[in-house]
Amino acid sequence: MWAPEADRVDLVVRSGGSDSRSRSVPLSADAGGWWRVPADSAIETGPDLRYGFSIDGGPVRPDPRSVRQPEGVHEMSALFTVDDSSWSDAGWTGRDVHGAVIYELHLGTFTPAGTLDSAIERLDHLVDLGVDLVELMPVNAFNGTHNWGYDGVGWYAVQETYGGPAALARFVDACHAKGLGVVLDVVYNHLGPSGNYLPDFGPYLSEGTTSWGSSVNLSGPDSDEVRAFIAGTALRWFTEFHVDGLRLDAVHALADHRAVHILEELAAATDALSAELGRPLSLIAESDLNDPRLFLPRSAGGLGLAAQWDDDIHHAVHTLVSGERQGYYADFGSFECLAKVLTGGFFHDGTYSSFRRRCHGRPIPTDRVPASSLLAYTCTHDQVGNRAIGDRPSANLDGGQLAIKAALILLSPFTPMLFMGEEWAAATPFQFFTSHPEPELGRATAEGRKAEFAEHGWDSGDVPDPQDPETFERSKLDWSEPARPDHARVLDFYRSLIALRKTEAALHDPAFSSVDAEFDEAAGWFAMHRGEWSVVCVPGDAPVSLPWPLDIRLAWEQPADGVSPGHNVIVGLR
Repeated sequence: MWAPEADRVDLVVRSGGSDSRSRSVPLSADAGGWWRVPADSAIETGPDLRYGFSIDGGPVRPDPRSVRQPEGVHEMSALFTVDDSSWSDAGWTGRDVHGAVIYELHLGTFTPAGTLDSAIERLDHLVDLGVDLVELMPVNAFNGTHNWGYDGVGWYAVQETYGGPAALARFVDACHAKGLGVVLDVVYNHLGPSGNYLPDFGPYLSEGTTSWGSSVNLSGPDSDEVRAFIAGTALRWFTEFHVDGLRLDAVHALADHRAVHILEELAAATDALSAELGRPLSLIAESDLNDPRLFLPRSAGGLGLAAQWDDDIHHAVHTLVSGERQGYYADFGSFECLAKVLTGGFFHDGTYSSFRRRCHGRPIPTDRVPASSLLAYTCTHDQVGNRAIGDRPSANLDGGQLAIKAALILLSPFTPMLFMGEEWAAATPFQFFTSHPEPELGRATAEGRKAEFAEHGWDSGDVPDPQDPETFERSKLDWSEPARPDHARVLDFYRSLIALRKTEAALHDPAFSSVDAEFDEAAGWFAMHRGEWSVVCVPGDAPVSLPWPLDIRLAWEQPADGVSPGHNVIVGLR
């Protein structure tokens, strides 16, 4: 146990069963602020054993490195180790994220039961769709029964309402058996507001703050052990749970002033472990910085991450099709903007951002990194859930408009990612929901949510109460929808796009040089060229004459005599 400022640390152990009793064992101080169980302390372990630590005679706290919290994040910890004999993926050779089709899902709303085991029952749908990697929103232990997962406080533990750590191992094994890799969304930039006892043990947090709370101590005094704490949890998902990648939440909020950034340190450790295990392991950043150094190789002065989410691509596609221009969409929406992101990756690459009221970003050296280093998407949990009412694009756009967005993303040189349910134009929303047991925290969350949207011009009365259980229930996917004609048509189109991407070499070429853009804004058409292939989009509602003859292989609506109806996309060979 690392507790560098403590004068005394006691291990408190409670046995299970009918004769449950507690026992306190004083730990011995060691070098570097570490405390250890004396070698002569015989402690019987078992599945019912619970344990915690008391610092300087204070209350018993769960282990900061707890791997299981059966009774919740405020209670004592339990031991857990994945049974190696339970794995059947000895032949799994891994799955690289570059160019893969990724599917983001939230476990609590992906299925009616909202568990890892119930999600296993839907894996065949993902295989049939053509998915390569499943990306789980955070599974770390949090207080309450449901939320998005970004309020986690048990970074080594798996949320019990999802099934706990044994269920995560079963899920990963089941995915590998079906050829699917697994990416976990992990949060290292802040901790949740309830159940975070790390400050009781040592200087895990700094004096700085993020928009979500106190910053993690990455470069202050005693930060070596804090960084080791983070690296330990990250690498453990790869080794003990066999996952294939990590999505690192909001890395722009990692306040690290060292010469070697925590992300570089994590990337180097991940690459070394990948070589040791003989399978690809990937780190994907979520970043608001538009800084290509995140995914540039370390040999070229970068941090060496595999990839990053790219909101500029989302904004360029969404605004062109939807016409929305509010908030951070203000700079996007033109044909020229879309052409720039398809060929260069970032729209703001040193240009002025009206939303930020400053210049933002820097250009990507497109000759040095592949376009597949960027994840592209039509929507994500953020781009849906952080709308006032959590409405999906399918709530406001018709099938042709959705088809345009899907084709531009899935046939681009980027790594495409889908958000659960988009493949059939799900009618269910994905709203922001919480289940804070503390009434005052629940009220503060709800009021803060309403105030935030009021600042952006939304009617705060429209914002659902995140604490209302119905907000969570409304956000669950309706699995009867894919069989209905309108939804089935969208699903079939997604399957066809993914099949084209996988079978045609030009359509999965990861190089920036493999894509070109051409458009006539006045005439109303935009084309993305990939070798001999063209993806011609008609985002307006008026019919448009196609600029050249095409050997059409896929279209939302078939053109007649060279004229396409509005809200249409045509894929073919020139």
